[in-house]
Amino acid sequence: MSGIIDINELLSSMQPALVDELFVFCTVKGELAEYANSAPIATFVETEGLTLVLTKDRADEVGLQYEGLFRQITLTVHSSLEAVGLTAAVSTKLTSKGISANVIAAYYHDHIFVSNDKAEQALSALKELSNV
Repeated sequence: MSGIIDINELLSSMQPALVDELFVFCTVKGELAEYANSAPIATFVETEGLTLVLTKDRADEVGLQYEGLFRQITLTVHSSLEAVGLTAAVSTKLTSKGISANVIAAYYHDHIFVSNDKAEQALSALKELSNV
């Protein structure tokens, strides 16, 4: 199953869905195995440290520090990793509303993390975009 590549089809069928939980981004030193108990939903190794994306509740439970609270919006369409323009269209729409976006592309879906206080506004903007 390779996913949709056509940008018009992606936009018209992306069906953005807001996840209820609050998420945080943390940076830590060490190896991922040391933080497996924190149950991150995403990780990325950078020169400066290991980035973990996890629920606020879990970060609090394991004592990880973070700045900012985020909500996750999942574009429920199965987008191809080779699709061109989806991230640009989403970020342009959110930019027009003054909303910062942190995008993570996984195998099946794209996930946009937005500030908690702008989550409903971001969801509304993405629904507008999908009606184009």
